Amino acid sequence: MKIAFTGASGFLGRHAVATLASEHVVVPISRSGTAVGGLAGCVADVLDVDALVGVFADCEVVVHAAGPVSHEQEDAALMFQVHVKGTENVMAAARVAGVRKVVLISSSGTIAVSDQPDFVGTEESPSPERFIQAWPYYRAKRYAEQLALFAADEDLEVVSLNPSLLLGPGDEPAGGSTHAVRVFLDEGVPIAPPGGISFVDVRDVAQAIGLAIHAGRSGRRYLLAGGNMRFKEFYDRLARITGRAAPIAAMPDITRKALSWLPRWGRAKGIGLGVGPTISRADLVLSSHFWAANSSRAKQELAWRSRCPSETLDDTVADILDRRKRAFELYR
Repeated sequence: MKIAFTGASGFLGRHAVATLASEHVVVPISRSGTAVGGLAGCVADVLDVDALVGVFADCEVVVHAAGPVSHEQEDAALMFQVHVKGTENVMAAARVAGVRKVVLISSSGTIAVSDQPDFVGTEESPSPERFIQAWPYYRAKRYAEQLALFAADEDLEVVSLNPSLLLGPGDEPAGGSTHAVRVFLDEGVPIAPPGGISFVDVRDVAQAIGLAIHAGRSGRRYLLAGGNMRFKEFYDRLARITGRAAPIAAMPDITRKALSWLPRWGRAKGIGLGVGPTISRADLVLSSHFWAANSSRAKQELAWRSRCPSETLDDTVADILDRRKRAFELYR
């Protein structure tokens, strides 16, 4: 099978292209045309429909994973343009090129987020529009997902994969996915955010893409989560792995309300508590919510399995520290 993969040079893309290439012909696509896994890359921007039609030629499947991540309000227009307009272009180009299936890489944040501590999202959870309407990235991803799934018909199958935060080995030194782990390693987290986190191993999501190509049901989304926990537990686990100090406490739940009462708090310089790192207002807002996701549908319909969360955290930390060690030895 010939598979076109947008966003191939990203964290997930590099893992997924390598996984898919063991069984299929993969066309890695990015704006830079970077080679991935020994495969020559193709240059195409998701905002250029004609370029997409060209690189999708003769492909049976398109995996659409391209697009930046930013939670800052000043990037709202960029998030909409790349994720929403870009997805619209991918769908249009796929039809012109005769592609039979599109696998969209969305986010668990389009459906699995709440302000309730006991929340666990499913694919049928009520829309979290009241939360994500203020969050540029997740708002754009939800619109893109709705656009893609609505376009599914008998000529073009569309499946949405909705992973939670991607962790595991192989992220860039300044990559957004592993930011929370790097902050803990660099500065410690004396006081944990009040909300809950969901994460999944990037290698398991790469496997899910292959499963979705074969078994994903058109018009459906599949949540992919490997571990759901409060941020305090997340950082406690990192402390046990690294031998660094664990948080002494978590911020109170009222932090989320305080952010809404004080709309200017931390907008310019972030929010600091006098100890530990300064956190951006956008990041504190997000980490004051709860992101737990249930992956039962993916397990039942795709036969997908996630590895132990501790293994993912172990490998994430080991990879970051090893990369830093090799970089130090290279430049010392």
